[in-house]
Amino acid sequence: MYGKSSARVALFLLGFQLTAPWSIAAVEIYTSRALEAVNGTDVRLKCTFSSFAPVGDALTVTWNFRPRDGGPEQFVFYYHMDPFTPMSGRFKDRVSWDGNPDRYDVSIYLWKLQFDDNGTYTCQVKNPPDVDGLIGEIRLSVVNTVRFSEMHFLALAIGSACALMVIIVIGVVLFQHFRKKRWAERAHKVVEIKS
Repeated sequence: MYGKSSARVALFLLGFQLTAPWSIAAVEIYTSRALEAVNGTDVRLKCTFSSFAPVGDALTVTWNFRPRDGGPEQFVFYYHMDPFTPMSGRFKDRVSWDGNPDRYDVSIYLWKLQFDDNGTYTCQVKNPPDVDGLIGEIRLSVVNTVRFSEMHFLALAIGSACALMVIIVIGVVLFQHFRKKRWAERAHKVVEIKS
């Protein structure tokens, strides 16, 4: 009787294991979260991902846009083996594929930015069997001029320090040059006096 019970348990566990769905991992998506660009310029919306499944022909990428001032979500771009750009709408002839799926990069390029491009761009990647995961978001702000960022401050500080060092070196070299010239003139006068 004990043997029949353990055999049933073993069969039950084997059956459960065979009928259980295959484990599916989530696709992880990485974006810059926030981006600022000048009106009329072009910008790269960078989106990369990681997946436990190898990248193959089943990979799909969908880019959408939600305006900052509200309104319905709009289609921006779609990729499945080949890039598909919108045939109409605000992004027609203004978006191109700039990704490389083999390097887990599914970025796009947006041309000729306008102020009504302000909003949130979403990047969704499905790489079966990895299909679940968070959707990547980039909040784009189109501005007249780029704010003075930390990078600009750092570049200005480094440039100023380099300029100050050059001025100091030139000052030291000129000081040494005029000092040697003065010593040479004194030595020449001493020789003239002795002769």
